[in-house]
Amino acid sequence: MHAKSESDVTSLAPSSPSRSPKRPVYFVQSPSRDSHDGDKSSSLHATPACNSPMESPSHPSFGRHSRDSSASRFSGVLRSSSGRKGDRKRADGKGWLECDVIQEEGAYDNADDDGGLSRKCQVLIALLAFVLLFATFCLIIWGISRPYKAEVVVESLLMNNFYSGEGTDATGVPTKLVTANCSLKLNVYNPAGMFGIHVTSSPINLMYSEITVATGKLQKHYQPRKSHRTVSVLLEGDKVPLYGAGAGLALSNTGGKIPLTLDFDLFSRGDVVGKLVRVRHRKHVTCPIVVDSSKTKAVKVSQGACTYV
Repeated sequence: MHAKSESDVTSLAPSSPSRSPKRPVYFVQSPSRDSHDGDKSSSLHATPACNSPMESPSHPSFGRHSRDSSASRFSGVLRSSSGRKGDRKRADGKGWLECDVIQEEGAYDNADDDGGLSRKCQVLIALLAFVLLFATFCLIIWGISRPYKAEVVVESLLMNNFYSGEGTDATGVPTKLVTANCSLKLNVYNPAGMFGIHVTSSPINLMYSEITVATGKLQKHYQPRKSHRTVSVLLEGDKVPLYGAGAGLALSNTGGKIPLTLDFDLFSRGDVVGKLVRVRHRKHVTCPIVVDSSKTKAVKVSQGACTYV
């Protein structure tokens, strides 16, 4: 009933838009090399049919530019199964060509870090190495200069005044009082040939029966290397109470012999490398001396009787 005539079909044909049939697209799964499936149909590529250049797909991946860019991503050459370059024979029976591909590993930002240590680490290592080397050098210098101790010799003691009499102490207790004034002569020697030393002493005590009757101190001075120096120390005591020890002290108008003991410590300091490397020494000196209160002549001190520790 609704059949159209040939003229109607002809008149309607130009006005209706022409619809091109859908082109079939083939999706093919690429086989792996380890696969042993012999189906050759799976080796076909998904390529749409194009009848003319005008009908080619608009996607750039199917054009010449895509082939050029793809070719630029491969740096190797085609290889056959025999390993010779330029042979375009198939490497296996599945239609695949073997080529060498450069794989990019890691980021470009970390390329410099993989080659070695950073600049901060290098500076830190160099600084630590310098400090360790300098510390080793200072330790060696300290060990070499350690044996050089200052030497001291007690030469003589000159008794200027020695007086003993009865009296009272500050609290009113009656006892014997001693007033002494004498000069001590010392010779100091610096054996070090690399550095000078600074010499000083503890209080130099002149004692009678373990009671200090006169005291003094060596003034601090600088002693050059490989040098001798003779110094004088004034020892004084004014109205020193002897208490029970005074019972054994018997002095007459003509004088008398008095057993005394000289006791002190000698300190020396050598600056080898400024304040960084210093050597310090201490020497304890003890000398028994017998003096005559009526004589003003200097008493020579026997070196064998003195103790230097």
